[in-house]
Amino acid sequence: MEQLAPASLRRRGLAEAEALSQRLDVPMGALGLIFLFVVLGQNLAEGPPLADVLAVLGWVLWGAFVAEFALRAYVAKDQGRFWRRNWWQVLFLALPFLRVFRALQIARSLRIARVARVGGVLSSAVRGSRSAGRLLTGRVGWLATVTGVVVLASSQLLYVLEAFDSYAQALHGAALATITGQPLRSPDGAARVLEVVLSVYSVAVFATLAGALGAYFLERPRERDGAAAEEEASSAGSGLAEGRG
Repeated sequence: MEQLAPASLRRRGLAEAEALSQRLDVPMGALGLIFLFVVLGQNLAEGPPLADVLAVLGWVLWGAFVAEFALRAYVAKDQGRFWRRNWWQVLFLALPFLRVFRALQIARSLRIARVARVGGVLSSAVRGSRSAGRLLTGRVGWLATVTGVVVLASSQLLYVLEAFDSYAQALHGAALATITGQPLRSPDGAARVLEVVLSVYSVAVFATLAGALGAYFLERPRERDGAAAEEEASSAGSGLAEGRG
């Protein structure tokens, strides 16, 4: 029994961490979507006071995400297993912290500022897509929300990497590439890589929607047949009851 006790405590710690994560799904999911738009506003804001307000709001949200992750890590008794499951979240939590280096003089020579902005966009995209999974249970609704997140994130990447002159052009190109697979009209190397990724995503979206529609139309005849069989069974039962009476 003494040997089983530590293992039981570890399992209980992981269960408590998962339960805590489920209770925080809705509020943290909402904050994740807000964070996506805050990062978008930061990339588009041209100066104070709006840029300062969005920067403060972004750090507050980032602090909430770090606190939620630290709380789940603290509840989990089996630290090794918890970190093996969630190590990748640390990377995306650390990416926005690169923005601190934007204030340093070496940012220009090492281009840390641009890397920091790209890191913030990637972090907000991952957070936004996970938020969609937390808030939505329907496949079509989840897919539509994730597609919106992909459009916003890819358009921000194109704008930050200066593949387009304006964000409107980046948003238009990203939306068409994500939904229809249309090529991006930019000679930039990063834009070409992103073009391939968005084309693959558009094919995946089309296949998922086709599968969802096919499953829906296949289920309808089965439901009708099941309802008809229940009706026949009930009518036959009532007929037998009348005959006995």
